[in-house]
Amino acid sequence: MHPNDELTPVLKKLRLSGVLQTLELRTRQAVDDDLSHGEFLYRLLSDEVERRDAKQLDMRLRRAAFEHAKSLEDFDFGFNPNVPKSKVIDLATCAFVERRENICIVGQTGVGKSHIAQAIGHRACVAGYSVLYVSAHGLLTQLRAARGDQTLDKKMLRFTTPDLLIVDDLGLRGLSGDEPIDLYDIIRQRYERGSIIITSNRALEEWPPLFNDDLLAGAAMDRLLHHAHTVEIEGESYRNPRRQRGKGGKKSAA
Repeated sequence: MHPNDELTPVLKKLRLSGVLQTLELRTRQAVDDDLSHGEFLYRLLSDEVERRDAKQLDMRLRRAAFEHAKSLEDFDFGFNPNVPKSKVIDLATCAFVERRENICIVGQTGVGKSHIAQAIGHRACVAGYSVLYVSAHGLLTQLRAARGDQTLDKKMLRFTTPDLLIVDDLGLRGLSGDEPIDLYDIIRQRYERGSIIITSNRALEEWPPLFNDDLLAGAAMDRLLHHAHTVEIEGESYRNPRRQRGKGGKKSAA
């Protein structure tokens, strides 16, 4: 009988069956390199730790529901010198999540707001935080539907429990019905409990009118901005066809 035949059920009982993936390789290495028992065990268990970490990261990324796989490494900072690169990189350390602070990213369409927001969210997942990405329209639509089927409290938990909530494209359209109060409730329940990143084509001073009520707007904005970093981006759209053109009106190779 092969030794692994007896070892397998033991590892499964201990929930360490992943060890079998590298057991043969590490055993051969231990023999070839004359490793001590302790060093062999350390390397074998380190493989299992790395496997579990990778599995958990993959789960956090799937639960985050990012629209696209974005990272800061593939963001073209050179295209627009107005993007505050040092500030973005500092925020990408995700210290703001630990401090339960917020980020407001504002600017015209196509300047990279969603990319930056999702890239920071990706870094947060790598750092071990739970993240959820959702468009403002999707968030409000889900809450409106939950009101209709009496599951609002349960749906609210989806948006209030992650360490970081990313709400993309706030203000593309005005808020109506119960949407202002729903948005306020999200902000209120997450205040000093979890971080929010909000992107918008509208300047910050244009956000209060979205709530259609001065008192509600004041309460929401006061909580949102109390511990907030603002990233303002100016410039033309990255998707503008003109950026693809070189001298003489010909498209560049870039």
